[in-house]
Amino acid sequence: MYGNFIYFILVLLIYLTYQPPEDPTFSGLESLFLFGGLSLAFAGLTLIMFRRIERQMTRVGFARLDQLFHATQLRSSILAVAIFALDIYALNLPSHVNHLPLFNRWPTLQAFVFLLLFMGYLGIVWGCAYNAYRKLYHPQFTRGEYIGSNISFSAPILLPWLLLSGIADLIQALPLPGVKALLATTEGQTVYFCSFLAVVAVAGPLMIKTFWRCRSMPPGHQRERIEQLCRRAGMAYNDILYWPLFGGKMITAGVMGLIRRFRYILVTPALLSLLAPQEIDAVIGHEIGHIKKKHLLFYLLFFAGYLVLSYVTFDVTVYAMIFVEPAWRLVHRSGANPGMVTSIVFSAMIICVFLVYFRYVFGFFMRNFERQADGYVFSLFDSAAALISTFHKISLTSGQPADRPNWHHFSIRERIDFLRKCEQDRSWIRRHDTRVRRAIGLYLAGLALLAAFGYQLNMGSMGAKLGDHLIAAVILREIERAPENPSLYGLLGDLYYRRQNFVEVKQAYEKSLALRPDQPQVLNNLAWLLATCTDEGLRDPPRALELAQRAAQLEQSAFILDTLAESYFANANYGQAVEVGRRALALASGDRSHYEAQLRKFMEAAEARYRGTG
Repeated sequence: MYGNFIYFILVLLIYLTYQPPEDPTFSGLESLFLFGGLSLAFAGLTLIMFRRIERQMTRVGFARLDQLFHATQLRSSILAVAIFALDIYALNLPSHVNHLPLFNRWPTLQAFVFLLLFMGYLGIVWGCAYNAYRKLYHPQFTRGEYIGSNISFSAPILLPWLLLSGIADLIQALPLPGVKALLATTEGQTVYFCSFLAVVAVAGPLMIKTFWRCRSMPPGHQRERIEQLCRRAGMAYNDILYWPLFGGKMITAGVMGLIRRFRYILVTPALLSLLAPQEIDAVIGHEIGHIKKKHLLFYLLFFAGYLVLSYVTFDVTVYAMIFVEPAWRLVHRSGANPGMVTSIVFSAMIICVFLVYFRYVFGFFMRNFERQADGYVFSLFDSAAALISTFHKISLTSGQPADRPNWHHFSIRERIDFLRKCEQDRSWIRRHDTRVRRAIGLYLAGLALLAAFGYQLNMGSMGAKLGDHLIAAVILREIERAPENPSLYGLLGDLYYRRQNFVEVKQAYEKSLALRPDQPQVLNNLAWLLATCTDEGLRDPPRALELAQRAAQLEQSAFILDTLAESYFANANYGQAVEVGRRALALASGDRSHYEAQLRKFMEAAEARYRGTG
C-alpha cells in the first residue's frame, strides 16, 4: 500500500514537469482515439496478467503465488504510470484541454482531472487484482472496499499540493494586487510555501482523518485500556479513532500528529477483535514509540531534504543539458522538439532522484524507525512476547509469508528475531538506537553540504560563474544557428562586460553594430566602454562621443544621456557634460543617486577648469 504513495507522487512529477509543445504531434481527435485505445489495451493486459495467476493456483505453492501476485501488481502499477506518461508526453492531452476557460483560469483543476485519470488506471489494477487477491488471501472485504481503501489510503498524499496550488489559483483570481506581486517574487513564494508546509505539517492529521472517514472510539474497556497506557507513557493526544481501512478488517494501527491537539491514535476494528488485550497494548506501545522517538518530525525533515535535493538536481540538470553540446546537436538533427526533449529529461532526472531517495534513503530510515519503535515496547513492558505473538497472528491471518520484506519494513521474521535478541540482551536496543542516531547525523551532515552546494550554485560565486557560462553557451549556440542576428552579439557583449573581458566586449558590440547600426543600447554600451574602460589601450574618447551622440539621436533616455555626458567628460568638454548630465537627471526615475553623483563630478570638473583659467 505504501507503494501507492510513490505512484501518485510520480505521476504528479510527470504532470508538473511537462512543457506543452507549440505543435502537438496529434490532433485532438487523434489523441482522444489513441487515449481510448491505450486505456482499453491496458485494462485487457492487466486482466490477463491477474487471471494467469488464478489459473496457476492449483499448480504451484502459496509462497510462489504470493510472489507472483505482488510482482504482477508491481508490474501493472508501473505500466499504469507508463501509460499516464504516454498520455501526457506522447498524446499531449494537457495541450488539447488547457485552452478551455475553466482550466485556463484554474490550472489546479486541470491537474486534478489528470490525477483522477491516473487514479482510474490504478482502479483498473485493483479491480482486476481482486479475484486473485481474494482466492489467495481470503480477505473479509468486498471488491469495492478493496479499491476504495487503496484510494482513500493513498490519495491524501496529493491533498497538500492540491490545496497549495488551489489557494494560489484563488489568489490570482481575486483582486489582490499586493499579494499577487508578493507571490511573483522568489521570497514571496518561499514564504508562502514554508507557511503552508508548516500549517499542513501541524494540522494535516485533521484533514486526513476526515478523508479516511475515521470516527471516535466509543467509551469502553478497550478505549480505557489504551488511555491508561498512553498516560503511563506520558503521551498526549486528541482522540482514539476507529480506522476503517479495508472495511476495518486489516489488523493494524497507526499514530499521526506532531502536537497534541492534532494527534490521533488509529486502530482498526479487526485489531481490537482479533488481538488479546496484552497484544493490543503491545501494538499501541509500538505506536507510542514512534512519538517518543520523534519519528514523525524526522519524516518531515526527510521531506524537506528531498526538496533540497530536487532543487539542486534541477540546477545541475540545467547546467548539464546546456553544456552537453553533442546531445543537443543530435536532437536538432533528429527533428525532435527541443522543448519536449527538455521536458522529458527534466522529468526523468527528477523521477530518478525521487525513486532513489525514497526507496533507499527514506526506506532505510522507515525500516529502522519501525525497529526502534518495536524496541520501545521494552520501556513499557517487561517482555515483547505480546508483540511477537501479534506478528505471528498478522502473518497467519493476512496470508503473507513471514520472511517477505518490503522497502519500508523489515520482514515479520526479521522483526521477531530482533525482539527475541532484545529479550535475551537489552543492549541490542541501545545498539540500534545508536545506529539510528549516527545515521541521522550523517544524513544531516550530507543535507547541510547539499544545501551549501545549492546555495553556492544559485547565489554564490560558483553560481554566478556557472550562470555566465550557461548563458554564454546558449548565446554562442544560437549565434551558430543564426550568425546574422545582431541582438545575439549585443547580448554576448553584455555578458563579456560582466566578466570584464573588455577585448571580447568590444568585438561583440562592433559585430552587432556592423549587422545593424541603429541599435541605441548597443551604441550606448560601446560608447560607455570606450569612454570609461580601465584598459587604457581600449579607451577612445572621440569615438565614444560619436557613438553616444548617435545613440542619443535614436533614444532620449536617462541612461543614454548619462553615457553622452560621460563621453563629453572624457573629451574634457565639461560644460556640455554638465548640460547633458542635468537632462539625464531630469529624466531619471527611481533611484537617482548615480545621476546626482555624475552631475556633481561634471560640475566640479567645470568649476576647477574655470578657476584654473580665471
